Amino acid sequence: MGLFTVAEARDELIRLRPVLDEIVRVRADAAELAASLRPGGRATELGGLPEWKASQARLDDLMTTVQRTGAELKGFAPLLVDFPAELDGTDVLLCWLEGDRELGWYHRADLGFAGRRPLKTGGGPG
Repeated sequence: MGLFTVAEARDELIRLRPVLDEIVRVRADAAELAASLRPGGRATELGGLPEWKASQARLDDLMTTVQRTGAELKGFAPLLVDFPAELDGTDVLLCWLEGDRELGWYHRADLGFAGRRPLKTGGGPG
């Protein structure tokens, strides 16, 4: 996949939001099911081992859906999605973190999350 413009990444994030929201829901269910399956774990109305296995398979499908767009799923809890891009001739990753309302951050590709900076309203470096 190629690079995203800021506008393309924002549009893709809008399309992905239902998938990302489902990842959050299924992730929570999987955690509850896993806890119930441990020795001494509390029973859950969500089910048992078959439902846990189904949640794992669904999470795999959802994560594949995200990655097929060209976005990079970098974190799972919390969700962290990067969109490869170029800003002012520099390779960057446009960065969305679970809880962000929109795609409003970026970091240089060589710096990672620690180098995260806000995008300007127009989409360029902050």
